[in-house]
Amino acid sequence: MDLSQLNAEIVTCRKCPRLVEWREHVARIKRRAYRDQEYWGRPVPGFGDLRARILVVGLAPGAHGSNRTGRAFTGDGSGNFLYPALFRAGFANQPDATSREDGLTLTDVYITAVGRCAPPANKPTSEELDNCQPFLEHELHILKPKVIVVLGRIAFERILRIYSAPLPDFKFGHAATFRLPHSSSKDGPWLLASYHPSLQNTQTGKLTMSMFDAVWAKSRELAEAE
Repeated sequence: MDLSQLNAEIVTCRKCPRLVEWREHVARIKRRAYRDQEYWGRPVPGFGDLRARILVVGLAPGAHGSNRTGRAFTGDGSGNFLYPALFRAGFANQPDATSREDGLTLTDVYITAVGRCAPPANKPTSEELDNCQPFLEHELHILKPKVIVVLGRIAFERILRIYSAPLPDFKFGHAATFRLPHSSSKDGPWLLASYHPSLQNTQTGKLTMSMFDAVWAKSRELAEAE
């Protein structure tokens, strides 16, 4: 299975009744500001460079962001903080992300999430994340990234579960960096943690522009290291 086949499978998934009902309800009702737009209303596939060395893992689509636009971190406050940072770091050709047709391309970065459907109150359940986990595992198998940048604690802990990494040895913190275990004698990919670029974090100063820029500089350094 390649990424195009995997993404075709992702967008047709209906494994989680609660999420199916919510994402489609939001797409029908819409937000007043987007009343004239057609919402995506389906699971959101990954997006980016198919040869990326850096995999970025978020939480789940926003109800009126990715659930509307159909592309990760596109059309919401989190994306308005993420994509300018990727542009400053040289990973994106432009700082703006408004729709799937806006011309945005990524270099050496592929963006995905632990949850593919917009959850009520932005809180997917553990069972729903379990249903999504095989999609992320397939992406990891196909891309074989050198660096995994996780945005937020939930994405951090989900990656640890996939790699069977002992949680007590890996403590989440902004810019925390770890080498993940590998099933063979070789080391696994680097794991680089960041606070999530949610409005709750960026508007309160918990995550600043300089803090976020440092993460992307570090991700490039790790990707280019032998």
